[in-house]
Amino acid sequence: MNILIINGHPDKESLCNAMAQHYYKGAREVGAEVELLHIRDLNFKINLENGYRLETPLEPDLVKAQQLIQEASHIVFIYPVWWQTYPALLKGFIDRVFLPGFAFKYRQGSLFWDKYLKGKSARIITTMDTPGLVSRLIYKRPGINSLKKGILNFCGIKPVKVNTFSPVKMAKAEKVKDWLNKVEAIARREASKLKK
Repeated sequence: MNILIINGHPDKESLCNAMAQHYYKGAREVGAEVELLHIRDLNFKINLENGYRLETPLEPDLVKAQQLIQEASHIVFIYPVWWQTYPALLKGFIDRVFLPGFAFKYRQGSLFWDKYLKGKSARIITTMDTPGLVSRLIYKRPGINSLKKGILNFCGIKPVKVNTFSPVKMAKAEKVKDWLNKVEAIARREASKLKK
């Protein structure tokens, strides 16, 4: 029962950072083995310089990240929604880490692929300034759909549950405290289920 928290916010003073800490605390309280990975602390080039044409050697921090993903039974992605998607830092991490041969592999001569991350579940926790209803109805949540369906489900990770906290710019201190408590409660609940 390993939980991996991936914090995709580049600012260590962010609400996402606080949410990552609260999720970590909640999961640890019920005895889960938890790793907290702040992408901002990793040393790697965020661009897949040659696309998939040539293999780009992984930096040691990305080798470690792949190891943590393989060991995890549940992965939590925490990030802000900017321009209706995720920060470049998180996108670069995904491009460099969720590689063919690690996360999936196309079958030769086929449109189908093998999903190498089956058996894992995930949760997406996002913050945004856009009201949740506007994001869902008008923008159709492109950043969340991209991560959930286009990446995690594509690699075999299911189920993927989502929590969105918004609008951040309007939130008073008491509301932020409620959000942090909710994240901690989600962590306790998920970690308890994983123990069964």
